[in-house]
Amino acid sequence: MALALLVLPTGAQAAGDLKLSTWNLEWLTMRPQGDPALPPDVTPRTPAEMDRLAHYASRLAPDIAALEEIDSPQLAARLFPVPRYRIIISDDPVVQKVAVAVRADLVVMRHADVTALDVYPSTAPHHLRAGLDLTIGQGADSLRVLVVHLKAGCRDSQPAARKPACQTLMRQIAIVQDWIMERQDEGEAFVVMGDFNRLLAPDDPAWRALSENGPLALATAGRASPCAQGNYFIDHIIAGGPAREWLRPDSLRVMLYRENGHDDTTRLSDHCPVSVRLSLPDANGTP
Repeated sequence: MALALLVLPTGAQAAGDLKLSTWNLEWLTMRPQGDPALPPDVTPRTPAEMDRLAHYASRLAPDIAALEEIDSPQLAARLFPVPRYRIIISDDPVVQKVAVAVRADLVVMRHADVTALDVYPSTAPHHLRAGLDLTIGQGADSLRVLVVHLKAGCRDSQPAARKPACQTLMRQIAIVQDWIMERQDEGEAFVVMGDFNRLLAPDDPAWRALSENGPLALATAGRASPCAQGNYFIDHIIAGGPAREWLRPDSLRVMLYRENGHDDTTRLSDHCPVSVRLSLPDANGTP
């Protein structure tokens, strides 16, 4: 399996390029330990940890960042502050919300949250995360974006695929599939990105379902993550419609928590930011 390259120091980017990132921040919350909404082993972030995360966010410097496991827009803004960014966060009543940090000069239209991703009954003691649905930009280079954080516990289709977590995940995959089909039918350029909790691959039933209605580009296909010690990705960026052609080949990057050769992962996150670049079309529609 090929190893994804690391993020390089931020430099000038071509006009019309967009850097897209997805980053699961592992229970980014300031709620006190013992809060009934948190598992017993989750502790709030310290000011020092927030400072370290903000440092890495500054190095990442995305134009559009999908964020997972975010408790509040204020916490996301500590990492991606105004005036450079605006924060949009899902409205569902869970701690681990999804959010987007968008470069402030980009035009954004918010659509209704994809609440159907919470496939649990209303009486369930816990609920699953909604998807965040946005259109970014205008005209020929507008991009529809869906941010997701799907059910954990079903990374592949081994014999355990019949367990409840896998049944739940596949129900969510069907919801994402419907969203993708709508975008394809409307001819929109789109991306779906976030924590899929799934090792997507060409022979995977989840991937086959997502791509049933037309070809998609999976930026992480055939790659392994240096953040996960060489395991395949569960954080993905999928491009469809015209955005398949906008996805820059070999632009996949993973930022590790390292400074001067030293590991800096302690309590930052169990996921690393994953990024790609899109080359948007010019006035003539040419990427």
